[in-house]
Amino acid sequence: MNESEALSGLVGQIYDAAIDPGFWPGVLRETARFVGGCSAAIYSKDPTSRSGGVLYDDGGLSLAYRTAYFERYVQLDPATTRHFFTEIGELVSTIDIMPHAEFQQSRFYREWVQPQQLVDFVSTVLDRSGTSASMFGVFRHERDGIVDEATRHRMQLVVPHIRRAVLIGRALEQHSARAEVLASSLDTIRAGMFLIGANGALVHANAAGHGLIAPGGPLRVASGRLVTTDAALEQCLRDAGSFDEGGDALLGERGIALPLTGPGGEALVAHVLPLSSGFRRQVRTSTAAVAALFVQRAELHIETAPEALIRAYGLTPAELRVLLAIVEIGGAPEVAEALGVSETTVKFHLRRLYEKTGSRRHADLVKLLAGFTSLAST
Repeated sequence: MNESEALSGLVGQIYDAAIDPGFWPGVLRETARFVGGCSAAIYSKDPTSRSGGVLYDDGGLSLAYRTAYFERYVQLDPATTRHFFTEIGELVSTIDIMPHAEFQQSRFYREWVQPQQLVDFVSTVLDRSGTSASMFGVFRHERDGIVDEATRHRMQLVVPHIRRAVLIGRALEQHSARAEVLASSLDTIRAGMFLIGANGALVHANAAGHGLIAPGGPLRVASGRLVTTDAALEQCLRDAGSFDEGGDALLGERGIALPLTGPGGEALVAHVLPLSSGFRRQVRTSTAAVAALFVQRAELHIETAPEALIRAYGLTPAELRVLLAIVEIGGAPEVAEALGVSETTVKFHLRRLYEKTGSRRHADLVKLLAGFTSLAST
């Protein structure tokens, strides 16, 4: 099977998992194999409060190591800091953060990575909400080697679909959309949901969806067809209306968080899901439905404390790493050992932190971060 055929089949499975989360373990196992890794996971992080957890994974990592990561190592993972500086969907691996030889000297590598015979990890931010971020990543075993260009290429192929599937799953609010319960469940979903037939024909709208079809709004029905004044969404609906068995892969990055303006001027976001593959064919309330459109209010983005610090003081990735480590670990010698850098390097970044923030000692930095954390949580 060539790459294109493998991708098409995998993408169909990814969207099946958007409807039934029970498919995620098997889908992530296949995704790890496609990308070229030993395990994959969708997880969340809130480094400010040292919390987080695995949303879905393929069971490739032991529960003990998963627990230890979020209890003790999330702050020591250099990727945690780097993700504050990356755009949603941007790939991050070890080599993007530091030389691999330097990574191997860090406490995080020695105590968490190496004992599992792992060697690298490629990840991306899927979405940010409040003070946390949802992420997707693939682990590389020693036999796989560090992340290379082929791995990045395959990650770039699947990340847009993983992201949309997670967002659509969130729009469904954890409802299981099996065939026998879908019709009665649609009206309990707060997001507006529309089932679209060939050529954009409106097959069904839930209660929230009917509320969005209003004069002056972004959606309306014309000659039985759902239409919109937004050019990007209109094209996406046209594409979805003509999907066949290969429609999942054709959609590509379209439909991911398309912004709309509601009838009252409120910010909305739209997602389009083809109903052309596997399990999803079973959940159509009408045989004419070929796609589903979800429209919901856009959540207000609240910056995390580290993101706010970056903006307020112009911190670099290295400076933010040292700041978080100082708060988490303590003195310069301990931070240097944990991060795998020299104590001189840590002290250099500390001096820069003092200059930029107007602080004079470690306790001031702890209070500074605590203050930004309080602001982010209000």
